[in-house]
Amino acid sequence: MAPAPLMAGGGENRAASPRAAGSPVANGALAEALDSRTEVGALWRAEGDRIRCVACGHRCLLAEGRRGVCKVRFNRGGQLRVPFGYVAGVQCDPVEKKPFYHVYPGSEALTFGMLGCDFHCGYCQNWVTSQALRDPAANAPVKVVTARQLAEAGRGLGARLMVSSYNEPLITAEWAVAVFREAKAAGLDCAVVSNGNATPEAIEFWRPWVAAWKIDLKGFHSQRYRSLGGRLEQVTEAIRLVHQAGIWLELVTLLVPGFNDSGEELGQMAQFIAGVSRDLPWHVTAFHPDYRLTGTANTSATQLLRAAEIGAAAGLRFVYAGNAAGRVGARENTHCPRCGETLIVRRGYLVREYRLTAAGQCPKCAARIPGLWPADPAQPTGLGTRDPSHRFPRHVL
Repeated sequence: MAPAPLMAGGGENRAASPRAAGSPVANGALAEALDSRTEVGALWRAEGDRIRCVACGHRCLLAEGRRGVCKVRFNRGGQLRVPFGYVAGVQCDPVEKKPFYHVYPGSEALTFGMLGCDFHCGYCQNWVTSQALRDPAANAPVKVVTARQLAEAGRGLGARLMVSSYNEPLITAEWAVAVFREAKAAGLDCAVVSNGNATPEAIEFWRPWVAAWKIDLKGFHSQRYRSLGGRLEQVTEAIRLVHQAGIWLELVTLLVPGFNDSGEELGQMAQFIAGVSRDLPWHVTAFHPDYRLTGTANTSATQLLRAAEIGAAAGLRFVYAGNAAGRVGARENTHCPRCGETLIVRRGYLVREYRLTAAGQCPKCAARIPGLWPADPAQPTGLGTRDPSHRFPRHVL
């Protein structure tokens, strides 16, 4: 059944929307429509006559009728209402695009997202969905859908993973977990692509459902992190906790010239990551001008390679340079950290060669390579011999 569109001002549960005073929104009609697609959430607790949301590191304390920093979680009648039952984007594309390089290489990921974010990065490349209700120009179309419909779509398209992304998954956690519950029942593994502004309560809520987690480490400067709407200390602690929870973790830094690309800051990031685990993959990816940061030049391949070398010098075993297909040499590939054997050859999102054994080991020295690997390495999907047109995103709804 095709999902119905979510029209501004329409839908069910038509109680009054939270008042704008103290928690203003940029688009009242959209807010009313989104508020009609909510349920009582799980990540909150009562504190006197107010409620505390614990979905993200802001830990908003909300009086009746007030919205959180994210704009999409709010107090109605002494309960936290949270987004549920719609998507603002869903498509099937390579897992390498997330990017995950140590999670079922060459497989397909059905990725879905809602609206809203707890950060306000001026260079956001998903700002049309993430900044809804905060920026009047951000107004992505949304559609009503069930969790089961998404799981069935993923299975029908041959996806290996179901991924929550596009907006910030932490603030739409209850819906994502409902989708993941159906996806796991359909045989899919689940993953989350997040800014990492997570609380211990949120990580515990996600943990039973998530096999892999990608966190954006946006820099290592406290004041600049605050300019994006977050706290560096909250993100670094979440990285430690996700790793300790046994969830496969990969880190990404979008390298923005003049913002987070100094040798000193890159070295601090690399040293921090190595202190958590030298086996954590670190992706340094290329910025292109977007949203409110249009006067900054694209990140060059030379800048990406410099950052990757800083990571390698800090002892990180898996450092990748991304968004520069064919221009960063071996930094797209996976190598054995013990003997140097090339194990996975990539070009952009395309896996051209895959040489790991069924046990996820190097075929030359038998070193175990950390990650989530296919049970049948002889037939990984998405190899270079397949029709390249298959690798373009496929819109689902």
